Amino acid sequence: MTESATLNRPAPCAVSPSVSAIAFDPEVIQSRIQMIRTTLYVVVDATGRIGVALDGEAAGDVIGMLPPLFPEWLGDRAFTEAHNVRFPYVAGEMANGISSRALVIAMGRAQMLGFLGSAGLTPPVIEENVLAIKAALDPLGASWGANLIHLPGQPATEHANVDVFLRHGVDRVSASAFMSLTPAVVQYSATGLTRRADGQIIRRNHLFAKLSRSEVAAVFMSPPPLEVLRGLVSAGRITAAEADLAAGLPVAADITVEADSGGHTDNRPLVSQFPTILALKRELETRFDYKQPLRVGAAGGLATPASVAAAFALGAAYVVTGSVNQCSTDAALSPAAKALLAGAGFADMAMAPSADMFELGAKVQVLKRGTMFAARATRLYELYRNYPDLESLPRSEREVLEKTYFRRPIEEVWQDTQRFFAARAPEQLDLAARDPKHRMALVFRWYLGRSSRWAIDGVADRVMDYQIWCGPAMGAFNAWARGSFLEPLANRDVVQIALNLLEGAAVLSRAQQLRALGVQLPVAAFDFRPRPLQA
Repeated sequence: MTESATLNRPAPCAVSPSVSAIAFDPEVIQSRIQMIRTTLYVVVDATGRIGVALDGEAAGDVIGMLPPLFPEWLGDRAFTEAHNVRFPYVAGEMANGISSRALVIAMGRAQMLGFLGSAGLTPPVIEENVLAIKAALDPLGASWGANLIHLPGQPATEHANVDVFLRHGVDRVSASAFMSLTPAVVQYSATGLTRRADGQIIRRNHLFAKLSRSEVAAVFMSPPPLEVLRGLVSAGRITAAEADLAAGLPVAADITVEADSGGHTDNRPLVSQFPTILALKRELETRFDYKQPLRVGAAGGLATPASVAAAFALGAAYVVTGSVNQCSTDAALSPAAKALLAGAGFADMAMAPSADMFELGAKVQVLKRGTMFAARATRLYELYRNYPDLESLPRSEREVLEKTYFRRPIEEVWQDTQRFFAARAPEQLDLAARDPKHRMALVFRWYLGRSSRWAIDGVADRVMDYQIWCGPAMGAFNAWARGSFLEPLANRDVVQIALNLLEGAAVLSRAQQLRALGVQLPVAAFDFRPRPLQA
């Protein structure tokens, strides 16, 4: 297409087919917008009308040509090449194994990337899942990954999880909830670095950093601190050669900008957040003279073709979905919880205290409709803030906790809590023995932790206590899927969701291209309806 010769219309180019084949009818134009794998011509007839013609049809003056637009091409080709996938699409990790081995395997077989929701799982359970995924996908040469969540106060567990990943060759890991670097995440990034004969540094392990703040993005986009590298070398966790190479590379080459999402979130709008971090990427690439550009992906709020198309239009190298995958047939979430998700609207979410960072006042976004979890968790945090220990709780408050929240005496809850932390983080019990307020926090965290497990297991008499991580994207997805084949839960497999979002994003991107060339589009041009698709 040539450059516009006037302020409002592109100049004609040299192709001239018959006017009779030009589509001016809105229904025909709508059908041609859907033909994303076919070249389209934008043509002006003798009366000045602008229409759409297909490759090989006749026309008058051609003012624009749109080559095929494949869903595979929406993102950064460097992303698909680096990760050996066909589509620039990631099914993100949902904790406690909700992003299950079945989900990861389904994504890998469809040549997309999925991350195991390993946060909240013990190292032996993570290892069991890793081995199952490897057995299914490694023979196919398919890519996949797992989650490494930050565990404040539990560095030994972080290292244990990294040890599982390194021991079994998990070469893609998504690091989430990190506010700063820890030795464990740097160890994973640096392990296996080598230099080719031509001088290029090759990564064995690919770290994705999922974050929502510029200051955190800067840490992961920069080389790791030398003191952290030296400490890892001294501890025998990486070699001196690996440390030397890591000192000139970003900790993570893939940065996932997480906007308003389910679970841990800052509730930031993607359209403000993403360009800011993309600009930071360009600044740091120049400052550190990186030989390979960083890749920045988008996550949070992505649940419709329009939102996915918007993310790619912002410059996203790849997109990551989360909330919508929880209601898929592949997710390890109970039918009762999936039914609640399928009934959610755009505004049916609330912020609630998180289990893993309860004492810090950190919050997660959860489903509000059909459950009392958000209100009850908030009340627990208020009690924690207002009283020094369990013994100081008013009798009336204690009775409500034991009858409604815990459904058992607080002493029994504490016994369960002791057994849990004795196996996972005994240092928490040592702290509780010295600090009664910390003991209260651990007891309250029992409820927060169990509530997500009740939703996963589908405990029938605990529906009102279900903790289901969910963002507004879930409501948007339900509205889009209503009346289509994706409305029934039985049809919502994770691959069909992905293919429809990508196909729809390509169709909407083409509609915008035609509109920018002056074509008057029908009302339905920006409404891609879900349909069964093959990869």
